[in-house]
Amino acid sequence: MTAESLLKNKLILVVDDEPDVLEVVDEILDMAILHKARDYDTALEYLLMYAYDIVILDIMGVRGFDLLRASVTRGFPTVMLTAHALSPEALKKAIKLGAVSFLPKEAIPDLRSHLEDVVLGAGKPVWQKLFKRIGGFFDKRFGPDWKEKDRFFKEFVAEWNRHESSSDR
Repeated sequence: MTAESLLKNKLILVVDDEPDVLEVVDEILDMAILHKARDYDTALEYLLMYAYDIVILDIMGVRGFDLLRASVTRGFPTVMLTAHALSPEALKKAIKLGAVSFLPKEAIPDLRSHLEDVVLGAGKPVWQKLFKRIGGFFDKRFGPDWKEKDRFFKEFVAEWNRHESSSDR
């Protein structure tokens, strides 16, 4: 007997301008209630009309960072899901604007378990779990020392290491 998903009946907004991505997400998250939008205006309307358990945003083609601001302002845990805008700069911007995570589309098969981590974390950022799970992907994509090259990421990693050390006590 398999455990019921933590995403069962969660209201999730998925925004991407690529219909095939929306279809794949719909299949992966079939236990949730999904609202889908393919453009900025529709997504913003949904963000203002509903209370979402999780919001998933693409960056390119839908003004994802503008939608991220609106989503975070409304208090919705927001995950960025992108392929074309996959860079350390985009990752940093997502963190600074309040995203709880940033998943490459190449890791879309992990979306369900990743969003369950968001639910388990009560909508708080799940960066540590993300980097433990797929940090190697970022290292391959950005280079093995990408975190050390940028002061923001060095401090970000140091902060979560301090937090992890203090919670172990």
